[in-house]
Amino acid sequence: MKIQELRNLSREELINKEKSLKEELYKMNLQRYGGQVEKPHKFSLIKRDIVRIKTILSEKKEKING
Repeated sequence: MKIQELRNLSREELINKEKSLKEELYKMNLQRYGGQVEKPHKFSLIKRDIVRIKTILSEKKEKING
């Protein structure tokens, strides 16, 4: 996802999105160890999206506290 799309989401939506991405990454890891991964480049894309979401959540937390 693009960073601007993520910034427009609420805190709860970001948390739900992060959970779903982690579940998808878990399923892909199971496929990796089973030797059935169709698109290995998606690992880095999913990890990058998770980090983006965590960054935005921390920015929103700082904005509220700061």
